[in-house]
Amino acid sequence: AAKDIRFGVEARAMMLRGVEDLADAVQVTMGPKGRNVVIEQSYGAPKVTKDGVTVAKSIEFKDRVKNVGASLVKQVANATNDVAGDGTT
Repeated sequence: AAKDIRFGVEARAMMLRGVEDLADAVQVTMGPKGRNVVIEQSYGAPKVTKDGVTVAKSIEFKDRVKNVGASLVKQVANATNDVAGDGTT
């Protein structure tokens, strides 16, 4: 398969956009006043959750570079969760 190669300011900006969009989606679930997020599924009814990990795992962007930025955040979050726990009660 052909590789999509991007670099420079444009690539960094698109990766940052992926990070920011993922953070915005997860942020609304955080804290005691966290709100629900509706996740469209390829099968069955939509899923309603307040779990930030579930929200993060369900996000995939069409733009591959934007997806790379989001994937980096997911990797860091998973590593933190393995060491410190997810903080839910």
